[in-house]
Amino acid sequence: METIITSFQSKLDLFSGKDRRKIQAALSKAIELHGSQKRLSGEPYIIHPVSVALILIDMKMDAMTVMAALLHDTVEDTGYTLEELKTDFGEETARLVNGVTKISGVKLSKKNEQEAESIRKMLIAMTQDIRVIIIKLADKLHNIQTVHFLPPERAKRFARECLDIYAPLAERLGISWMKTELEDLAFKELNPEAYNHIRQTVHEDVEKYRETLDRVQEEIKSEARKAGYKVTTSARTKHIYSIYRKTKRRHISLQEISDILGIRVICRTNQECYILMGLVHSLYTPIEGKFKDYIAMPKANKYQSLHTTVMVPNGLILEIQIRTEEMHNRAEHGIAAHWAYKKNIKLNGEDDINLSVINKMKEWQNSMYNSREFLEEIQRDLLKDTIYVFTPAGQILELPKGSTPIDFAYRVHTQLGNNCIGAKVDGKISPLNRPLENSQMVEIQTSPNARPNINWLKFVKTSTARSKIRQWLNKNDENYIIESSIIAKKKAPAVLPGESKKGKKTAAAEPGAVVREFFDKARLGLSVNKEKNFLIKTATCCRPAPGDSIIGYISHSRGIIVHRTDCKNLQHIENIKDRLIEVEWEISSPRKIYTFSILSKEVSNLFSEIENILKPFSGHLLRGSLHENEKNLLEGEFMIELNRAKDLYKVKKGVSAIPNVLQIRSIES
Repeated sequence: METIITSFQSKLDLFSGKDRRKIQAALSKAIELHGSQKRLSGEPYIIHPVSVALILIDMKMDAMTVMAALLHDTVEDTGYTLEELKTDFGEETARLVNGVTKISGVKLSKKNEQEAESIRKMLIAMTQDIRVIIIKLADKLHNIQTVHFLPPERAKRFARECLDIYAPLAERLGISWMKTELEDLAFKELNPEAYNHIRQTVHEDVEKYRETLDRVQEEIKSEARKAGYKVTTSARTKHIYSIYRKTKRRHISLQEISDILGIRVICRTNQECYILMGLVHSLYTPIEGKFKDYIAMPKANKYQSLHTTVMVPNGLILEIQIRTEEMHNRAEHGIAAHWAYKKNIKLNGEDDINLSVINKMKEWQNSMYNSREFLEEIQRDLLKDTIYVFTPAGQILELPKGSTPIDFAYRVHTQLGNNCIGAKVDGKISPLNRPLENSQMVEIQTSPNARPNINWLKFVKTSTARSKIRQWLNKNDENYIIESSIIAKKKAPAVLPGESKKGKKTAAAEPGAVVREFFDKARLGLSVNKEKNFLIKTATCCRPAPGDSIIGYISHSRGIIVHRTDCKNLQHIENIKDRLIEVEWEISSPRKIYTFSILSKEVSNLFSEIENILKPFSGHLLRGSLHENEKNLLEGEFMIELNRAKDLYKVKKGVSAIPNVLQIRSIES
């Protein structure tokens, strides 16, 4: 403990005398409050907040951020209150600490729901002060560095959270070194065998091509000197988790990845970047289609650089990155670079801190999503890879990778989406469900008589598009039965006429209750006497699913409500026999239908994972539900459709490879 405290205090010379005294006071209070508390490693607990503060000092964060880091666990883990902290260290420090403090005192049915609400609270606090998330990222980084002290299940759950939430957030804030370390350490915990294999392969490649890398760097520097430019170069390797993702995304082996090794070139000005790119292409053969200009079109996190992939004389493929010193600093430190070069900057999302992740969070902070839905939308819409496309007027729009012209239309304006009848992409007619690609120009064709189509919900990627389509359908389309996916905690059973609310328990609290559900109503239909032109809805109390025995109840104003035949709520309706009607399931697909069940630990985006596995085989997820058993594991039942029976084995293999999926217990046709 003494060693880390000494190391911390030696770095306080970076601060002014006044700030240094404030930080020392915060350190003394943290030591006093955490007292004899121990971490699972057996070390004094104070080592954790001091380590987090050290990370932030190395990031050149301001004194207030360092103080909040030292105190960030005091309100949550000791008797120290937020009011006491505000009195001792000021309102600003208290606000930062409160932003990273977990929700407590709120009775929620499941631990993961409480965790989701804590993350939502933190993300919304981030919109008021970006330093909240920077403190949290440093906190998660130190925790993942010491994750091996946790019990195996907790360690894997924490590692998955880092991969799903915190590493993508670090990337969106432009802090690439932190994103890389979070991903690699989490991946090491989740899949140590793959991690070690890739690490060994990268090490062997570096040793094998060390002389080539040195020679290429000297040739670039020499050519630059001849042209009158001074540059610095360094060899780089693709980090381990990004290599793994590439093998999975492209369904290729490790040996087929051509850009594991690369070289970074640092120069002085934007103009020099382009001149040096020409020099590199004069030295080596560029690979067609592998040039990316992030200077003219920066990423959403303000990342700028030129990327090109070339073949050097011995046949080695290298990615060359060319950027200025300022671009490099921003690429490594992202939003945190502000504190290294500026004083008195605004911290409320204005000035240069105008990142799309902040702006999007502001849009969502008053949303009606519950915490789990909020987190699912954040992961689906905001923390995935992005593309950049142009409007006909030349405006650049950022969209999640895989977005379609419909997503584009709703991002521009709601009415443009509602009246969309077609799209031109780069001047050519394009299907509305075809994914857009980087740098395309998109023009939406409209008609005043056009209207949203329920089938759009199958392929749109953005929450904005889904929300706007559902709003229109709910308001204008009586045949719109239920939204295409429900990812939420099951509510208490609906009360039918004649039923009392007294004594009812919340279904989600019972073992075996549905905790998340997906249901593609466009492909799984209901019919009455073989006719589908009825207003039919499924009951929210018993949530009938394909395969269940069902009966229809004719309501006075809402059409036919479909219940499971064993639904207890039906027993309380007077003259029930006169208002029952036979209904049946219809699977509107000529393709092969399969069902399977799995056993899994917590996976927040399991439905999306399965859909992604099905995509290469043109498959569809028709239905899915997750039940939490008495051991707090998830039991899942899924119905899928495929063109070819032989693809089933590959789908099964892909599902079993999803982290936290323990086994596929049965697959049947």
